[in-house]
Amino acid sequence: MKVIRPKMQDYGIHESREGMLTWDFVDEQMAQSRNYWIGTTRPDGRPHAAPVWGVWLDGHLYFGTSPNARKARNLDNNPALVVHLESGDDVVILEGTAVKLTEMPPNLYETFSTAYAAKYAGFKPNAPSENEPIYTLRIQTAMAWQEKNFPQSATRWEFD
Repeated sequence: MKVIRPKMQDYGIHESREGMLTWDFVDEQMAQSRNYWIGTTRPDGRPHAAPVWGVWLDGHLYFGTSPNARKARNLDNNPALVVHLESGDDVVILEGTAVKLTEMPPNLYETFSTAYAAKYAGFKPNAPSENEPIYTLRIQTAMAWQEKNFPQSATRWEFD
């Protein structure tokens, strides 16, 4: 993982590493978030944004949606995915590729479903299948900052 400053012209972001965030900030924000906004691309190229429930486990976001939902159909056509939290003050933006899971190792599913039920008032998702897939994000880039000390906190991570 490469940690650099985001390329945001005209925002006064300096090259110094002073004030940059650690990945722990991203982990904390992702773990405590209740809702995640995802951006997908419709087959005709228009953007689509929608909130989803999900769980952050070991540096990965897992979320479900109906296979008939617009977001699932978009991901079937183009797996490019962006995830953004609801906060504009403690910002985390993840970009990468969605991976559609139709099965999970039993221990991962148990960890996921237990965390999901704890987070969402006892709702326990079914095990993933063709009819009820679970998605995860293969992160390629991430950006984060805190509004209270922007642009000093602006940080970008690039993954192989």
